[in-house]
Amino acid sequence: MKLSIVIVNYNVRYFLEQCLHAVQKACTSIETEIFVVDNNSVDGSAHMVREKFPTVHLIENHGNKGFSKANNQAIRQAKGDYILLLNPDTLVEEDCFVKCLDFMDNHPEAGGLGVPMIDGKGRFLPESKRGLPTPEVAFYKIFGLARLFSHSPRFARYHMGHLDKNQTHEVDVLAGAFMLLRHAVLEKTGLLDEDYFMYGEDIDLSYRITQAGFKNYYFAGTTIIHYKGESTKKGSINYVKIFYQAMSIFAGKHFSKGRAGMFSFLINLAIYFRALLALTSRFAKAIAFPAIDALILFSGFLWLLPYWEQHKYTPDYYPPAFLRIVVPIYILIWLSAIGLSKAYAKPIQMKKLAKGILWGSIGILIFHSLADESLRFSRALILLGTVWAFLSLLSYRYLLRQSQSFKDLFDRKHKKRVMLVASEEEAQRISQLLKQSLSKIKVAGRIQPNRQPATAMALGNLDQIREAIRIHNIEELIFSAIDLPSQQIINLMLELSATKVDFKIAPPQSHSIIGSSSIDTAGDLYVVHLNAITKEHNQQNKRLLDFLLSLFFLCSYPILCWTIKQKKGFFNNIWQVIGSSKSWVGYSCYSDIQQKLPKIKPGILSPVDMLDEDLSEEKKQEINMVYAKNYSILQDVEIIVHAWKNLGR
Repeated sequence: MKLSIVIVNYNVRYFLEQCLHAVQKACTSIETEIFVVDNNSVDGSAHMVREKFPTVHLIENHGNKGFSKANNQAIRQAKGDYILLLNPDTLVEEDCFVKCLDFMDNHPEAGGLGVPMIDGKGRFLPESKRGLPTPEVAFYKIFGLARLFSHSPRFARYHMGHLDKNQTHEVDVLAGAFMLLRHAVLEKTGLLDEDYFMYGEDIDLSYRITQAGFKNYYFAGTTIIHYKGESTKKGSINYVKIFYQAMSIFAGKHFSKGRAGMFSFLINLAIYFRALLALTSRFAKAIAFPAIDALILFSGFLWLLPYWEQHKYTPDYYPPAFLRIVVPIYILIWLSAIGLSKAYAKPIQMKKLAKGILWGSIGILIFHSLADESLRFSRALILLGTVWAFLSLLSYRYLLRQSQSFKDLFDRKHKKRVMLVASEEEAQRISQLLKQSLSKIKVAGRIQPNRQPATAMALGNLDQIREAIRIHNIEELIFSAIDLPSQQIINLMLELSATKVDFKIAPPQSHSIIGSSSIDTAGDLYVVHLNAITKEHNQQNKRLLDFLLSLFFLCSYPILCWTIKQKKGFFNNIWQVIGSSKSWVGYSCYSDIQQKLPKIKPGILSPVDMLDEDLSEEKKQEINMVYAKNYSILQDVEIIVHAWKNLGR
């Protein structure tokens, strides 16, 4: 066995499906075995692997064992000369494994190998090549010197910024998303250290490989996409804590006592520093809109007060307490009312803002009537302030709405303009998936997935893709994985990475469309919304419909029975449905194949009764699956009405 591929999965079913399709394509000329270790996912990942990839060795854990333990489970069973640890949120090129194995075969000193990684937007991921995180290197990384001097051999050592990303180099650390390891080397170094639950295990193993006298290589001959599931978590305190705790384990294990102590000090300092930055950033984002509103309202009173004094009274008629105490109270009441009216929630609506200002003004008038006499001032100023609030805040929102940068904050009806890079047949399938995903999308057209002269049904070919993006204001490209090889998709993403378009990939025979830069970012995964019959509310609705119809049929039996073919059977069926042993609508047959469908009560009628023709068992099973995936009680009613005479069956 040449290669053993190990993929640890946890609740990323659709990414795993795409990953396995690409892996199988890349293994066609190599003797390979594939392991998927599922850490107790609850998204149907294991079932998907069993159903769609029967040749894959599936290991199902009954709890989340963590990354290291799960990988080790498969490595202990692996028979390959090489072991590839691969993340499920990756996409490899068709010749990726061939090129990597050739390099390893020609470099016997290589213990491990990593490759360039890009995210779903085509941007190079700097963690593709890393240096050993010594206290000095960690200090430069934690306090931003590595980013400031991103190409310095000294300061940028953490991501080895001084090395050309397009050239092959010897590196200290391999990324855990793609680690190709020589099996014989693992027998010397030992497997992944199971003290690491998540993060740090790749650094530890990379270090042990070099300590054993072997080299780690960054091999630039191929590129993979890594959607980086952890990317959206990197700003969180929890991520910082887990990651740097892993670094503490590494320091305690491999550094001298003095250096480990210094490293731990830097780590704790980094945790508090990053925590402060995260909290400050969240706070700033949360108060940005209210703070600007408060400044606008206060500036209005700074202008209104002298204007009102000059026309009604005398200058400095109102005491300083009015601006220092009373006006801030007014503003606080307005902001609270605006917030309670959900006028700060996305999408921002003018109607909610106006409602908030109105309620705020009423609240201020109530405050005015109940406050101490020393805090009561002219009601006219409250009314003038209300007029100012309406004019200024609504105008401010209107101007923001006209700006392209803030348009998404307001636009509830905006549909993302998408272009498909696919054949005509596959474009129709993808368009149908997009409709079923209930996403706000407008398909502007398709690009022919080759460089031949474009047909009348396409906007252009691959040579014209940049111009098509510009002319049609495209915001997102969706590539068909059937029509384009992974290598070509990755090359196109790299070529178009400077544009502002997002990228997604439609895997073959899948109900998902995958992108963009992170598996955790909203909007980066289109999934067909299936109203499965297994959902609790659907089961309750189905049972309620059965019971109510049965009571109606029972009360009306003397009249209804004359419309039914088998009167006695109809009467018996009513009691069986009331007793919950049957349902008025179920599957059409109960073959061995049907065991793959969710279990429901035997039906008197079935979706097949809607079709007045003889169907094959395969077609019946297909209709059963559609019924199970997209259940509706209205469909049950429609079936009953259509096949009314057969209720006594």
